[in-house]
Amino acid sequence: MDTGFIVALVIVLLIVQLAFKMPVWIALASSGLVGILLLRDPKFVTSTLASAPFEQTSTFTLTIIPMFILMGIFAVKARIAGQVFEIARRVFLRLPGGLGISTVAACAGFAAVSGSSIGTAATMSRLSIGEMRKAGYPPSLAGALVAMAGTLGAMIPPSVFLVLYAILSGESIAQMLAAGIVPGILSAIAYMVYILIRTRKMTMTPAGAGGLAAELEAVAQPAAWRDLPYRGLVRLVILFIIIMGGIYSGLFTPTESAAIGALFAAFMLIFEFRKDGIRTMTRQFIEALKETAQTTSMVFAIIVGSAVLSLFFIVARVPQTLASTLTETDLPGWVILAGLLALLIPMGMALESISIMVITVPLIYPIAMDFGFDGVWLGILIVKLIEIGMVTPPVGINVFVVAGTSGLRSSDVFRGVWPFVLIEIVMIVVLFAVPDIVLWLPSLAVE
Repeated sequence: MDTGFIVALVIVLLIVQLAFKMPVWIALASSGLVGILLLRDPKFVTSTLASAPFEQTSTFTLTIIPMFILMGIFAVKARIAGQVFEIARRVFLRLPGGLGISTVAACAGFAAVSGSSIGTAATMSRLSIGEMRKAGYPPSLAGALVAMAGTLGAMIPPSVFLVLYAILSGESIAQMLAAGIVPGILSAIAYMVYILIRTRKMTMTPAGAGGLAAELEAVAQPAAWRDLPYRGLVRLVILFIIIMGGIYSGLFTPTESAAIGALFAAFMLIFEFRKDGIRTMTRQFIEALKETAQTTSMVFAIIVGSAVLSLFFIVARVPQTLASTLTETDLPGWVILAGLLALLIPMGMALESISIMVITVPLIYPIAMDFGFDGVWLGILIVKLIEIGMVTPPVGINVFVVAGTSGLRSSDVFRGVWPFVLIEIVMIVVLFAVPDIVLWLPSLAVE
């Protein structure tokens, strides 16, 4: 049987399974196993099943992922997000669209300790969407803003996506985390500017009756400066310094910094609930550990499934064939790379984000290296494109998270994300054209 036909058959099988809502890791693994069975003998398949799960998950570097996840969940339980949001509301109180701008600022701040796009979106949707609706924000704008700002958790360190890309590609975890800071801040500023312009030109229609003035009075007003929960901001800064400062000062490895960050976040949780009794504190701890186990299990299951599929691609020599075919064309390298990266957008509309990364990085990374592109810069572009997939239909996981936690209709949220998607595309074009925006900060890092 022709190898090209087998590759096409495996891809179709994967798409069909995903269309029928098969768990992603099962779809990845079963599709890869079918392809390997068609190319090699059953003995090779059974040995693959016996070795792949252990080989892919026994790497010590992967321990950084559950540590970052645990730190982020402890930070959520310690109410850091709500405290940062309250401070941001007070800072941006007088600006047009102040609530929306505060939401973006709080998402960016909380992303710096959560490392999770979904966690950031879920937490901020509970805190801010109700307030924005009372202030007259349309449901499409309020929901889309939180869904898109939540994707900052995928870019601003400690991002699980940046860590996973570094592990898959062999790039430095420290440099990947540093590279995410400037693009993440630029995206947050772009969202804020859009909200500022949009709300200036928009007539607010508050939810409910009573007119704008009455509804604005119903919105909980920020506390006075002296009464703000500054402890949340202090905790955020402490965790960020532990992660980034520890790595770049040479005191900790990335894995050690993640573990120490999780430990400090646990202390913050204890301190936050110190007056609520040991029972409440224990319940928060157990919930955090359960959520960490669930998320980590999902990530590692996808890694195992994608490893089987990636092995099929290697056996079928897909990376080598694709690389040789593309390098033999007369097109400039940047055109070829731009085309490959553009494919991530429709993939993001059909696949879960981690699946996209573990499938595409082994294929795109070698080609980009053959053309002489920088691996850290490539990783930022891939994560940026994955961010778009988090808010575009039909998958759009952040949209469904926001809709589920806020009571908004997912169709309303999807309708509102397109201006933000356009902003992201413009940002990607700028980063593609000017790699130094991404690379100047990692260049200062001491490895």
